[in-house]
Amino acid sequence: MTGMLLLKIEEAGVAVLTLIEGIDESEFSRSRLTRQEVCRQIDSLGLAALGMSPATRAALPEIDWKTWLAMAEYAAKDNQQLWWVISELVPATLMWLRVYRNQQPELFAAIAI
Repeated sequence: MTGMLLLKIEEAGVAVLTLIEGIDESEFSRSRLTRQEVCRQIDSLGLAALGMSPATRAALPEIDWKTWLAMAEYAAKDNQQLWWVISELVPATLMWLRVYRNQQPELFAAIAI
């Protein structure tokens, strides 16, 4: 289960970065469709973070779980907060996931069905 949630976080983060590639904050705030899809991906990422056990979150301490958990519960995201999340928090989260994948590969193992 943990591996699947971490994969969901990673996939949503990559989707966000792909969606905002080459646009600035003002372009992002004017783009209804991009903003809507980014919010959907951020919600997905936040819900995956919410589904992680406290022990797993503690095993990955450099990730800002507090903010991700708040994002899962905060539906009306203002543009400034959202831009910070997608331009700072998402890249940092993805970077730490790569580090932790190398250090603790057992957390990232998905159960094959």
